[in-house]
Amino acid sequence: MINDDRDLGPDGVPDEEPARPGSEEHGSGSGSRAHDQRSGARGVSGDDGNGPGERADAKMSKSRSSAKKGSFWKELPILIVIALVLAFVIRTWVMQAFYIPSTSMENTLLVGDRVLVNKVVYQVRDIERGEVIVFNGGGSWDDPNTVSVPEPENPLARGFQWAQQQLGTAPTGKEYIKRVVGLPGDVVECCDDQNRVLVNGTPLDEDDYLYPDSVASHTEFGPIELGEDELWLMGDHRSISYDSRLNQDNPGGGAVPVDHVVGRAFVIIWPFGQAGTLGVPSTFDEVETADD
Repeated sequence: MINDDRDLGPDGVPDEEPARPGSEEHGSGSGSRAHDQRSGARGVSGDDGNGPGERADAKMSKSRSSAKKGSFWKELPILIVIALVLAFVIRTWVMQAFYIPSTSMENTLLVGDRVLVNKVVYQVRDIERGEVIVFNGGGSWDDPNTVSVPEPENPLARGFQWAQQQLGTAPTGKEYIKRVVGLPGDVVECCDDQNRVLVNGTPLDEDDYLYPDSVASHTEFGPIELGEDELWLMGDHRSISYDSRLNQDNPGGGAVPVDHVVGRAFVIIWPFGQAGTLGVPSTFDEVETADD
């Protein structure tokens, strides 16, 4: 009775059983377990924890990367050809490096120096006195001091030598480098009572660029009137330079045709300790003034 009374409500009706987990709660528990199982299934399906979409993206990324690498190797030969063509065009018509093989231009240029030669400048203006130029002496000079460059028999060695010559790291044996003393139409001669070279009757003070303690010339010449397309060229180390003075018995009488000029040497690029521009000395200012 005590138990029954304890279970009666205020109106004498027994209270319902205390709430126990019903079907919804069981369902909820089941849903929870199902959710856990699905999560577990995803975890097992991909060891890296990535879903199918992420794996597909990774495969696509790898595929694109491989395609880019393949494209680069296919394009590389084309890029090399383009680079070689550009280098050839620049070397032939714009600029070229040259190696100094002799001592005829000391101390302005030393053996082993590399200079850049501007091949375009004389297409837009005339050559000026005092400039250092590179030219082909073939047909007008026979310089015994010209460096002979034997051609290798091995094709590979020949190609390597050619590449060095294009880069200015080896002599070509074909070009000369001297300073312009006389222009077309000038009258050049040596020497006055102070052993100076004269251009159009004006003596030159060449101390700025001549080899230390060098005289203007150890050989007398002239007066020589240059033709409309001829240049009188001399080295800065006059005692050893085999230049216009010593080529008077050759075709041209020592002068060099303007169309043999390759270009103007305007800067020393190697070695770094010798690097600098090759400007025009003020030596020829008086000649220019007298001409005016």
